Amino acid sequence: MCDDIHEGLIHDPTVSRRTFGILSAAAAGGLATNAYAADVVEKDVVVKTPDGEADAALYYPAGKGAWPGVLIWCDFLSLRPVFREMGRRLAAEGYVVLVPNFYYRSKKAPVFEGTFNFASQDDRAKIAPFRAALTNEAATRDAGAYIDFLDAQPQTNRKKKIGVQGYCMGGPLTVRTAGARPGRVGAAATFHSGGLVGPQPDSPHLLIPKTKAAYLIATAENDDKQRPTEKDELKKLFADNKLKATVEVYAADHGWCVKGGPVYKETEAERAWGELLKLYKTSL
Repeated sequence: MCDDIHEGLIHDPTVSRRTFGILSAAAAGGLATNAYAADVVEKDVVVKTPDGEADAALYYPAGKGAWPGVLIWCDFLSLRPVFREMGRRLAAEGYVVLVPNFYYRSKKAPVFEGTFNFASQDDRAKIAPFRAALTNEAATRDAGAYIDFLDAQPQTNRKKKIGVQGYCMGGPLTVRTAGARPGRVGAAATFHSGGLVGPQPDSPHLLIPKTKAAYLIATAENDDKQRPTEKDELKKLFADNKLKATVEVYAADHGWCVKGGPVYKETEAERAWGELLKLYKTSL
């Protein structure tokens, strides 16, 4: 679990209730719904996993063609409008993007409605049962199912590697995905991640030697202050295993990439987005 107060949009305050209904109907029908995605198809889909059925959003460029697949692991609030926007934006760059609700065992998205204050003990308590159901073993099973789903889409170019990116608690899940399917995942990116290095026997960093991906590790300043040795341990681990990796501390706080949150920092978020696109362009 992330320890910092952050992010983002459970709902989008720039979208009226009526407009949101129109956009939701358009999404269900497979229509593009925002400026990033004039030529992007959006669909609500169901992914069958070993543990049940996960609700998710799927995005891909309109028209004929095949593109690399990308899996997005959201932050601790899971699938919601701000991550749907991210999926559309990435698809507009030429990718087939899956954004699942990783709390599907507990509730369909939106998992949390109304406001959510991570500084509130009562609000944080709402997450606990959902997070408890998403064990590391369950996440690994899910990761395989999500990749298989992407590969089953006719729009996915299976000759290209898969990309995976994660935010907050999605960071460790990203590394676990690269470890679960090392022959398939070609790029892995984490942004203001939860702890990637730890003493526990199933710490995410222990999976890195078995992976074959190129990495982008974008760390928040306050996360780095809490875990000052992590960046150097990761750099050494990547170097020892001859893996291409960029590990950088950004001049921003935990949650800076999630638009609409109190610590969202556009300049650094856009810089991180640019680095993500470079990673995918060179590694997928």
